[in-house]
Amino acid sequence: MEEGTLKSPSNCEVTGSQGVYGDTDPFQWDTREDCEVRQILDRVADKWSLLVIALLDSHMLRFTELRRRIDGISQRMLTVTLRQLERDGLVKRTVHPVVPPRVEYELTPLGATLHTTIRSLVAWTEEHQNEIAAARADYDARTAAESAAPEAAAAASAS
Repeated sequence: MEEGTLKSPSNCEVTGSQGVYGDTDPFQWDTREDCEVRQILDRVADKWSLLVIALLDSHMLRFTELRRRIDGISQRMLTVTLRQLERDGLVKRTVHPVVPPRVEYELTPLGATLHTTIRSLVAWTEEHQNEIAAARADYDARTAAESAAPEAAAAASAS
């Protein structure tokens, strides 16, 4: 069994009164380790899964093709990622009975719906990348100035 995976399914529904977020309170599933929503988000939001899903959009690819196209992924990590995506019903694995065996991967209809969501996230990122870059530069300048101020004060008091 995969590390961090529970043996039995769990339910993380909010019971009783609803908080300020209604029935979609992000804190109720974020703080509970046994929550299926948290486990699914951890899986589909990981960088290797996102890349695999993106590459399999409208394409059936062999393992070696996937590995060649995903820079930096190890054979073991690709194997683990594909198994997890297959287990979650997002990827279909087809083994062709030839010698040597040919194994191909493709998105399931469920996986294709996730790819649509990923495209939306990428579009949002592209649309806002300049704002994010400006915010990062502002933050870096602000924190650099804040860390330089105590050092300057210490140097002045030492002289």
